[in-house]
Amino acid sequence: MDQAIQSNQAPEPVGPYPHARKVGNLLFLSGVGPRKRGSKEIPGVTLGTDGKVTAYNIEEQCHSVFRNVKYVLEDSGSRWENLVDVTVYLTNMKADFTTVNRIYKEYFPNAATQPCRTTVEVGALPTPIAIELKCIATV
Repeated sequence: MDQAIQSNQAPEPVGPYPHARKVGNLLFLSGVGPRKRGSKEIPGVTLGTDGKVTAYNIEEQCHSVFRNVKYVLEDSGSRWENLVDVTVYLTNMKADFTTVNRIYKEYFPNAATQPCRTTVEVGALPTPIAIELKCIATV
């Protein structure tokens, strides 16, 4: 069974793709950022009049992106504890990696059930965000 899923809670995708795709008992999430549903607002981001980032708070963005991942998981019939693999995309590894690790550990306190993880620095993301997650979970 192959099923595309759109969340009613997570921010709308910025391109032509579903929030997630369920294949068998696996759930593949599209990239999830910290934006808010129904808004252009990005928690933890301050934009100048030119639309460029003038300041950002990686802690606020982390909490928001984790909340959005939970929304997609819940709307897909899964849950946070079912995550098996997480790819973290950061636009500033040097400045943000330590903070992301600290917050990540709050959300995954038990080493025995932590998903696998890869963290990659990228030059930019599709919207003016500093973090995006790509996840795989079971259903």
